[in-house]
Amino acid sequence: MSYVDGFVIAVPAANKEIYRAFAAKAAPLFKEFGATRVVECWGDDVPEGTVTDFRGAVKAKDDEIVVFSWVEYPSKEVRDAANARIMSDPRMKEMGAGMPFDGQRMIFGGFAPILDV
Repeated sequence: MSYVDGFVIAVPAANKEIYRAFAAKAAPLFKEFGATRVVECWGDDVPEGTVTDFRGAVKAKDDEIVVFSWVEYPSKEVRDAANARIMSDPRMKEMGAGMPFDGQRMIFGGFAPILDV
């Protein structure tokens, strides 16, 4: 089974196209480093919860949309090696300087699938 990195961020609604272009530029780098799939999802039906929710998790403001993304890798080992390369790649460092969202509010983690049907 593969390994998945998941991400949730808040992006200003006005930055949708800027974010899409940013993601489109980053995706080939993730694939170059070993990712098999990169998926970016713009929030469309993200309800507010009574205890917790996606918006609260990233402290989304009224003018922000929640974006849910994931990157699939063949294994955790490939993901770990890819993340090391990503963090040191000058292209990613350059892109990181102009992120169209507040990276400090991003939540992320690595996940080992337990069911894939």
